[in-house]
Amino acid sequence: MDNVRIDKWLWAARFFKTRQLAIDAIDNGRVKAGGDRVKPARLVKLGDKLHIDNGSDEWEVLVVGLSDKRQAAPIARTLYEESPDSIARRAKEADRRRLFREPGADIKGRPTKRDRRTLDSFNE
Repeated sequence: MDNVRIDKWLWAARFFKTRQLAIDAIDNGRVKAGGDRVKPARLVKLGDKLHIDNGSDEWEVLVVGLSDKRQAAPIARTLYEESPDSIARRAKEADRRRLFREPGADIKGRPTKRDRRTLDSFNE
């Protein structure tokens, strides 16, 4: 296999849960190859540098393996190498999120009256 569609590769490498989420991210410009926006049908080749923003994290990776099938996470991690700058930035962002939690992060679904009062107390 010499090349794979970028939407399939992002899904197989487990950056997105579904191919449709990968396609949406590509269409919104959150996935770049070599600094340029791409289309979902673009072919990924070994050695390509990708910048991926999946909503919660930003990754800078080098493509070292190709697959169009979604497999176990340890196998998916062998498809790319993350840059040291990207690893440091993601660790720093994770620490920031851990230390400064969003007030509504623990609320799932529609807030109850009690949740609403708690949220309002943060805004005052």
